[in-house]
Amino acid sequence: MDLALLRTFVTVHRAGSFTRAAALLGLSQPAVTSQIRTLERQLGRPLFLRQARGVTPTTIGDELAHKAAPHLDALVEIAETGLDDESSLRTLHLAGPPEFIAERALPALTELTGEDGLGFALRASFGNAEESLEGLSAGHHDLAICTARPRGALLTATPLCDEEHVLVAAPHWVDRIGAGQLHHKGAHALEDVPVVEVHESLPFVSRYWASVYDSRPAAPGMVIVPDLRAVLACAVAGAGLAVLPRYLCAAALECGEVVALHDPPVPPLRTYFLVVRTGTLAMPHIARAHEWLLRAASNWA
Repeated sequence: MDLALLRTFVTVHRAGSFTRAAALLGLSQPAVTSQIRTLERQLGRPLFLRQARGVTPTTIGDELAHKAAPHLDALVEIAETGLDDESSLRTLHLAGPPEFIAERALPALTELTGEDGLGFALRASFGNAEESLEGLSAGHHDLAICTARPRGALLTATPLCDEEHVLVAAPHWVDRIGAGQLHHKGAHALEDVPVVEVHESLPFVSRYWASVYDSRPAAPGMVIVPDLRAVLACAVAGAGLAVLPRYLCAAALECGEVVALHDPPVPPLRTYFLVVRTGTLAMPHIARAHEWLLRAASNWA
């Protein structure tokens, strides 16, 4: 049986689509379709059921993928390990939210590449969870950090860390509202405080209100800027309240540039996932970065 046909088959099985598999393999969709049909003729059994959106493996297809995929991944690992590191500098393509990539992931990875000398270049792209996962699925990225766990067999997700969200504002807002009002009235005391957010839908504030106050925020977004570091800067400047990851605002809280408006018994948390295309951890540079990020995350408070 032709290994190239098996490689195409496993890629289609993981991608759930001839089109997506073609992009990952660098082939045309007709070429992928032709290879799958050739393999089906050789086996005498259909491997996929064609549907309006993508394909679904048959029982035989699932069985073949289960048997073949680990061996193909092992061959990739052998090939990648045998590369001459001095002549073939690998590049790691990382994607994720700008604040998390800048404040946490890049420092960890540059420490890895700089001090340990593992010999790979690094390229980073910023995007939301949907954009990062789409780029990873299409083969544009090697690793993605996102807050959504992907579905399907193409991508494999590992929990990376949890971040605590904190409701903050500049100190003068506490003076205007009154500490007693904040304590007794809760969300009602904040109805007239402007909101600083990353999107018009107020994703961070709405999630906090639903989790802590079991309600929706009353105030509209006064300042909308798609970077949490800019949200923090606006909150420090007094533009209004914001909900921020604790790691991002810890220094501002410590020096009094912002204060926490509420201290719930169970603070809202958000989980980050480290996502790769299934099978690509056989590549040493991706595996090293994956391992290092998981190790670094164990020390992130």
